[in-house]
Amino acid sequence: MTTLPNGVRVITEAMPHVRSVSVGIWIGSGSRRETPEQNGISHFIEHMLFKGTTTRSAEDIARAVDALGGNLDAFTAKELVCFNTKVLDQHLSQAFDVLADLVLNPMFREEDIEKEKGVILEEIKMEADSPDYLVHEIFSANFWKDHTLGKPILGTPQSVRRFDTTMIRDFYSSVYSPANLVVTAAGHLTHRGLTGLVEQYFASLPPRADAPPDPVPSTHARIALRNKKSLEQVHLCLGVPSFPLPHPDRFACYVMNTLLGGGMSSRLFQNIRERQGLAYAVFSELNPYRDTGCLSIYAGTSVESARQVVGSITAEFRQLKGDRVSDEELRRAKDHLKGSLMLGLESTASRMSNLARQEMYFGRFFTLDELVESIESVTAEDVRRIAQTFFDPRQIALTILGNLENFKIGREDLAC
Repeated sequence: MTTLPNGVRVITEAMPHVRSVSVGIWIGSGSRRETPEQNGISHFIEHMLFKGTTTRSAEDIARAVDALGGNLDAFTAKELVCFNTKVLDQHLSQAFDVLADLVLNPMFREEDIEKEKGVILEEIKMEADSPDYLVHEIFSANFWKDHTLGKPILGTPQSVRRFDTTMIRDFYSSVYSPANLVVTAAGHLTHRGLTGLVEQYFASLPPRADAPPDPVPSTHARIALRNKKSLEQVHLCLGVPSFPLPHPDRFACYVMNTLLGGGMSSRLFQNIRERQGLAYAVFSELNPYRDTGCLSIYAGTSVESARQVVGSITAEFRQLKGDRVSDEELRRAKDHLKGSLMLGLESTASRMSNLARQEMYFGRFFTLDELVESIESVTAEDVRRIAQTFFDPRQIALTILGNLENFKIGREDLAC
């Protein structure tokens, strides 16, 4: 790792046995940094950077990486934005030239902004037509009420229509600053070579003061029923507050999530799908952020079975709080986690992402051995202790979306 004088951090991991290189330019703040008027602007800027630079048109950008046989991609999350490319090792300098150009020299032309508004409004409509996406958005809006974590990454049609050149340029210059930039790369490369490239393009960026941290969000245990007559299924999302990403108990959280709903042998899958046949899709997931977190469960079922599915989920909560997990089940969950972790780190792209997330959330790098050791050290008592902390009926939030007619459910139905 090298930090340039202006604050840009460069982190590499050499993988001599491969021929590819994945490089990412990471912005250390995503949609949660936006004000309500700016909702969706981080994602909008991510799109706009592909619309052309001072030296390349949008078509030039696309052709330049296609001509190398590589790929160029980007995404916006709640706490970060990433622009990345994967190419053969011999094409690293050409690919980095394109990547740095689009991040550093955007045009933000008025006509491009207007066109892109149309594209993003269609993206918002497309997502709204996807009920499993929609139920999670409604859940988040209620769970993180009055906080930017609860706002959609894409923004709303109203907020997107309000964007103009001044707003976009101001937000871009406040966020795309050296101290907020991390460049990571993994693959067949040298640290010195990549650092030289980053210096060439990024060393002249003037340093800027860091933005003050935003307030820690509070969670809200709301029950929201949303009627949508056109749906065949009822989609439900049930969640509780959990620990932030850097929390010392995070590995116990991952183990508990795995045995609760993290795979085909998990309790929720076996009970709700295999034994009772109530749902095709049912799973749990952890969404940890830097200062807070959420453990949520999703299921798609019929309106007649919705109450039974909720009851089955809370029954699993009750059991995790009361009974010690067996050694065999704990071993299975740990092995599943370790396997997923190791398989997930076999590609240059996943290693490049791993470097960035470790730096942004922990400020240090954990080796695979350290991570495996941390998973192994989780005990059955840790799992029970965390279940007792999380699974409190007063903290459970529930969102149900579908053709609900006279369906009713209350706090008394969430007892665990």
